Amino acid sequence: MNFHILTLFPEALQPYFAVGVLGDAAEKGIVKIFCHSLRDFSSDKHHRVDDRPYGGGPGMVLQAPVIVNAVRALRQEHEIEEVILLSPRGTLFNQKMARDVAKKRSILLVCGRYEGVDERAISLCIDRQISIGDYVLSGGELPAAVVVETVARLLPGVIGHEEATVEESHEEG
Repeated sequence: MNFHILTLFPEALQPYFAVGVLGDAAEKGIVKIFCHSLRDFSSDKHHRVDDRPYGGGPGMVLQAPVIVNAVRALRQEHEIEEVILLSPRGTLFNQKMARDVAKKRSILLVCGRYEGVDERAISLCIDRQISIGDYVLSGGELPAAVVVETVARLLPGVIGHEEATVEESHEEG
């Protein structure tokens, strides 16, 4: 399975994915994890990706054109099946949802930042929003790591014994 992560901080995630269960799964070729810098998709000469909310309000949001350009390019280039925004407004992530995501060949996880993502980008290119809990984080990078690890553990050959994931504590709800 291919995991693509769109983030302002790809360097923050890469070390985590290189060790432990995920590192072993990548070495075996079971998973491939790609971290893409959101700034690479900015048309601004300073690679700005944030702006004031279009409808007004406090703080800054990730710009719609940057997100839309990035998602469209990555979706086409990597045959992305589903685009997921990590957001506190999303559906609470659980084991059943992880099993659903594990059926895909390639997904894109979009990491929010600041006050979030411009609503126009969400309506244009996001398939689903996922939250990992009712608390505030600075961005979507940690939730992306949670989703990647949870889903990867369900893939054949990642844990070693397929029966091991069937008997885990949240498998029965």
